[in-house]
Amino acid sequence: MRKNEEYLAEYAALCKKADQVEAGLFDQYGVQRGLRDKNGNGVVAGLTNVSKIESFRMENGVKVPCEGRLWYRGYDCIELVNGFRKKRYGFEEIAYLLMFGELPTEIQLKQFQDILASKRTLPTNFTRDVIMKAPSGDIMNSLTRSVLTLASYDKNCSDTSLENVLRQCLALISVFPMLAVYGYHAYNHYENDESMYIHRPQKKLSTAENLLQMLRPDKKYTELEARVLDIALVLHMEHGGGNNSTFTTRVVTSSGSDTYSVIAAALSSLKGPKHGGANIKVVEMMRDIEANVSDWSDEDAVRDYLKRILNREVFDRKGLIYGMGHAVYSLSDPRAQVFKGFVEQLATAKGREKDFALYSMIERLAPEVIAEKARIYKGVSANVDFYSGFVYSMLEIPLELYTPIFAIARIVGWSAHRIEELINMDKIIRPAYKSIMKELTYVDMENRD
Repeated sequence: MRKNEEYLAEYAALCKKADQVEAGLFDQYGVQRGLRDKNGNGVVAGLTNVSKIESFRMENGVKVPCEGRLWYRGYDCIELVNGFRKKRYGFEEIAYLLMFGELPTEIQLKQFQDILASKRTLPTNFTRDVIMKAPSGDIMNSLTRSVLTLASYDKNCSDTSLENVLRQCLALISVFPMLAVYGYHAYNHYENDESMYIHRPQKKLSTAENLLQMLRPDKKYTELEARVLDIALVLHMEHGGGNNSTFTTRVVTSSGSDTYSVIAAALSSLKGPKHGGANIKVVEMMRDIEANVSDWSDEDAVRDYLKRILNREVFDRKGLIYGMGHAVYSLSDPRAQVFKGFVEQLATAKGREKDFALYSMIERLAPEVIAEKARIYKGVSANVDFYSGFVYSMLEIPLELYTPIFAIARIVGWSAHRIEELINMDKIIRPAYKSIMKELTYVDMENRD
C-alpha cells in the first residue's frame, strides 16, 4: 500500500504536463505577462489620486530615464520628510494626508493622533487566545490570522459603507504594531524559549516609539532610533496602485468583500519574497559578503565577489544582487536617497561605520557589475530595500519582523486605495485569460489508459 505522500511526485508530474504553457504562445497571443509589456511598462488598469511615481520623461517622443520621484497626494515624499523630520514624528501626519487627501492642521493632527491612540487596544483575551495560540516564526501568517479573527469581533464586519470602512481601517492601522510585535514575542517565547514581553502601547507615544518600546524588554530607545524608524515607516507607506499588494487590495475590494478579508489578502501578497521580503535577502546577502570577503575596503575583492554572485557561484546561487534595481525606477529610487543620509547618521551612533562603508561601496559597484554582465544598461540603482534591512538590523529588530514592519506602514496605503476603489467602483476587476485548451472527446472509464 503506497503512502499518500508517495503520490505527490506523480501528481506533480501530471500538473506539469497539464499546465505547462509554451513560452512562445505568450508572444503569439500578445499576452503581457505580469501585466507588463516587454519594456517593463505596466498595463494601465485604473486611475488613482493617492500617489504618483516618476522614473522617466518623454523627450521628442522618446522615453528617457530620469531620477526617480514619488509623490503622496501631490506632495514630493522628500519634501514631506524634510518638513517633519526635525520637528515631529511623521507617521500619523502622512497617514492623515494619504487617507484624507490633505495635510492636517495642528489641531487636526492632534485629533487624529488621539483617535489612533484610542484604538490601540485589542479585544479581551485576544492576545492570549489568538496571538499566543499556535505561535509561528512566520509573523506575516500570524498577522494575517489575527486580522481575520478580528472580523469575528466586529458586528458590522461586512458593512462596506464609507464611514464603517474608515472605522475599520483606522482601527487596523492602530493595532498592526501590536499584532506584529506580540506575534513575535509569542514565537520567541514558545519556540526559542526566551522570556515573554507584552508591553502595552502608550497613548502619548508615536507609532514608531510604541513599536520600539513594545519590542524591547526594557522599553528603552533613543530619539534618533525612533525618528529613523518613523521615516522608514513613512517611506514604505505607499507606492502607487500597481504594486502587487495594493493591486490585490483593489481587486478584492472590487468584489465587494469586507475590510478584514481585503487586508488579509494584501498581507498574503506582501509576504512573498518578490514583494515585501526583499530586504531580508539584502541582509542575508550582506552577511554572506562580510563572511567571505576578508578585507571589506578592497574594492577589487568586493567587485569580484559581486560578479560571483551574479554568476550564480556563491550565496543563494540565484544570480541576483539584492537591493539593486526596481521594476519602475532606473536611475534612482527616491526612498533610498532619503534613507541613505539617515542610515549614515544611525551607523555612526551605533558604531557601524565599517558596515555602512561596505554598503556604500556595493551601492556604487553593483550597477557597474550588473551593466558588464547584462551588456544592455537601462539603469540600475539601489532601491529602498537595500538600506531598510540595514536600518532594521541597527535597530536590533529581528529578521522575522522585517516584512511585518513593511505591513505596519503599507496598511495606510492599502486603506487609502481601498477607500478610493469603493468610492469610484463600477465593475469588479476581472482581467481576461486566453484559453489554449484543446477540446477532447469524452472517454468511458473502461476505455481509459
